[in-house]
Amino acid sequence: MNHSSRRRFLAGLGTAGAAAIIANRGLRGQTTPNARAIDCHHHFVSPGWIKALTAKENRKVAGYTTWFALPQLRPYTPAKDIEDMDRDGVAASMLSCTTPGVWFGDPEETRGLAREMNDFGARTVSDHKTRFGLFAILPLPTIDDSLREIEYAFDTLKADGVGILSSYGNHWLGDPIFRPVLDELNRRNAVVYVHPTDAPCCQELMPGVGPGTVEYNTDTARTIFSLLGTNAATRYNNIRFIFSHGGGTMPSLVERFGIGQPDNINQNLRATPEPNSRLYHLRRFYYDTAQSTNVVQMQGLKTVAGAGQIVYGTDYPFGSLAKHLAGLRECGFNASELEGVHRENALKLFPRLKS
Repeated sequence: MNHSSRRRFLAGLGTAGAAAIIANRGLRGQTTPNARAIDCHHHFVSPGWIKALTAKENRKVAGYTTWFALPQLRPYTPAKDIEDMDRDGVAASMLSCTTPGVWFGDPEETRGLAREMNDFGARTVSDHKTRFGLFAILPLPTIDDSLREIEYAFDTLKADGVGILSSYGNHWLGDPIFRPVLDELNRRNAVVYVHPTDAPCCQELMPGVGPGTVEYNTDTARTIFSLLGTNAATRYNNIRFIFSHGGGTMPSLVERFGIGQPDNINQNLRATPEPNSRLYHLRRFYYDTAQSTNVVQMQGLKTVAGAGQIVYGTDYPFGSLAKHLAGLRECGFNASELEGVHRENALKLFPRLKS
C-alpha cells in the first residue's frame, strides 16, 4: 500500500492514475488466461465515509493521521469497478474499507459510518451478486457496538465476512480487550480480513516516510504475533483470518516467532506442525498478495504457510489488478499453485462465487 498512490487516488485518480490505466491496458492480453481471478483485497468508499474524511483531511484524530487528500475525489461506482475488473481479468472482488477505517474517537460517528459503509457495500453486492462480496466493517474499538454490527452484517446483510484493522490504539488483535468480538466471530466461523494501519506508537518515526513503506507491514506482523503469543489463535480456531500484503514482515520473522531455534528452524519448517502450535496457526491463516507480488515475499510466504493459503489481492484502486496478475507469474509458482492463488484458494472461503 503506497502512501503517495493513495493520495493520488483520493485526489481523483489524476495524471498518475490515468497513466496506470494505460499501463493496465497494455497488460490486458497477458491476463486473459486468468480471467476468473478473485480479488480479496479490493477497496470501496461510500459517500458518507468520503464526507467524514474530507472534514478531517490531514489532521490527527484519535491518534491517527488522516492524511488523505480529497478535494477532487471521484465517487466510487460499482460500474467503474466492474469495468476495471473486466478489463484486467478479475471475475469477483471482496469489497472492504481501507485505512484509517471509521474510528476517529467518537463512538456515535463510528457507528454511523460503519452502518453507512456496510449498507452501501451490501447494496453493491445485491446488485452484482456474482461480481462482489462484502467484508463488513466493524465499529471497533467499541465492543458492544461491534457485537451489534456483527449481528446486522451477517443476519441482515448476509455479509461474506468482516474487515478489521491490525490494531486499534496500541492494542493488537490478540489483546483480551477484543475477546468478546472475536469470540462471536469464532462462534460464527467467520472470515476476518485484516487490513494494516500504523499504530499511534509508531507514527512519523521517520520524517517524510509514509506508513505504507514500513509500518503497515510491521503492524501486520505484530498482530499475527499477538495472536500466536497469547494463544488467542487457538481460542479463535474457527476464524478464517486473511492477512494483507503477504503477511507483512512475518515470513522473515518466523525464527523469532518461536517456530524453531537456529539449528532446527529449517527442519521444523519441513515437518508437519503439532496441532495448535505457532506454525500450525501460521499455516491455517490466509494471506493476500496485495503489493507483494515479488519472488522474495511470495517464496518466503510459500515456505512458511504453503501456496494453498495465499489468495489474490491487489489493494485496488491503489494497486493495479493486471500488474498483480502479471507479477504473480514471476514468483515461482507452478501452474496448479498459480490457479490456487488466482481463484481456488479463495473459493474455499467463498464457495458462493463458484460459476
